[in-house]
Amino acid sequence: MNAPDGPPVRRQGPAARRPARPTRSDGDTPGVSQLSVKRVTISDVANLAQVSLGTVSNVLNRPSAVSPVTRQRVLDAIDSSGFVRSTAAHQLRAGKSRTVGVVLLDIANPFFAEMVRGAERVLRDKGYVLMVCSSDESIDRERRYLRVLEEHRVDGLLLAPVERDLKKVAALAGRGIPTVLLDRDAGNLDLCSVTVDDVRGGELAAGHLLDLGHETIGFVNGPLSIRQCADRREGARRAVRRSRRRPEVTLADITVNALSVEQGEEAVPRLLAPIPRPTAVMCANDLLALGVLKGLAKAGVAVPGEMALVGYDDVAFASMLSPSLTSVRQPKFELGTTAAELLLEEALGSEHQHRAVRFEPELVVRASSGP
Repeated sequence: MNAPDGPPVRRQGPAARRPARPTRSDGDTPGVSQLSVKRVTISDVANLAQVSLGTVSNVLNRPSAVSPVTRQRVLDAIDSSGFVRSTAAHQLRAGKSRTVGVVLLDIANPFFAEMVRGAERVLRDKGYVLMVCSSDESIDRERRYLRVLEEHRVDGLLLAPVERDLKKVAALAGRGIPTVLLDRDAGNLDLCSVTVDDVRGGELAAGHLLDLGHETIGFVNGPLSIRQCADRREGARRAVRRSRRRPEVTLADITVNALSVEQGEEAVPRLLAPIPRPTAVMCANDLLALGVLKGLAKAGVAVPGEMALVGYDDVAFASMLSPSLTSVRQPKFELGTTAAELLLEEALGSEHQHRAVRFEPELVVRASSGP
């Protein structure tokens, strides 16, 4: 028998048939309302509380405009239904994300983690959350994160930059994103900054070793494209220049690719190669110092008996090492709180003057540098 005019009917074999969708009887999931099996909307909350959509919106955005009794009824409906507001939708209406972007050189470094803790304490009290990114000392990664944070319409930005040239950062601020530099001076750019005098810090570290009588000092340093590394080297050289009365004093630079434990350990063979070898070493941060300490232990070089060691940052583990680490202390938590306060002042205040806040470092002497 011929099929009627029209497209041929394609018959499905057993393997092509879709299984029938199971049905759910009212008794399958006792005690679970229909609201629990789909995303709860503001309309669901209004129906549950028996109020208008506008009342629910006021409870979410302007709670003082709703009577206490009605407000509590809406809050109870939100709680029982599991409603979660759409932040994206709220951002579109309010023009604010209540989010601050943070871009750090290395989130694994306890120095930056403590700085973020300080910023978070200030911003949390004002209802902001932090979106934290780690550039891992990569210029390309830093640029990508800055673009992403701008796309997310963050209300402000805290940045420990990799790049020396801050024109792109200044352009970002010029497009309406308040920006504060962390541990980096803004130079002649119209930006707020919080820094520590790293030249003075490098001078304290090298000067301490010189005062102990060391004449050949190794300096394990990170990339000079990072401003902190360049400044700490300048401070160390300044201390050496002030020791001109001892012409035999030398500072041997050992530059590594990153400010990490692994790079510190890999620098040890280069540290021990010269003849005569250094009797002391200073490091651009405590992670490098920890790596150097590990490498010296493997090489059988006693600290401080054969090699004195000084770090930089005075992170939490510095006092826990064996021997405990002499280090240049930075006010990490205060750097974060001050940066956050400057950011809020710019983001919320009608009048704001950009400021550069500079802290002074402090040398903390422990066992690793010896008597």
